[in-house]
Amino acid sequence: MAEESKAIKEKPRVRADDNVVFVGKKPTMSYVLAVITQFSEGLKEVHIKARGRAISRAVDVVEVVRNKFVTDVKHGITIGTEKIKGDNNVELNVSTIDIKLTK
Repeated sequence: MAEESKAIKEKPRVRADDNVVFVGKKPTMSYVLAVITQFSEGLKEVHIKARGRAISRAVDVVEVVRNKFVTDVKHGITIGTEKIKGDNNVELNVSTIDIKLTK
């Protein structure tokens, strides 16, 4: 019986990508809920990542989280460019953003 209670008390292991929210075409509040859920599970750091046209939605997600839900969060922004293969094997540059929220 003591072994069972010990197993329950142990914190679950966090995978490397557990604190990342990839922003795409879903409504903004879907991603806001994902970020809030991760903070409520005890994570101290959450990354919001997006590329291309989804960058503006990622910024909206961060602003909603900061202004409405978790007002004491700090943020850091990393921008970059990825090369991807497009139609006809043409190489395209796609803008990327990684916004790190820290409690």
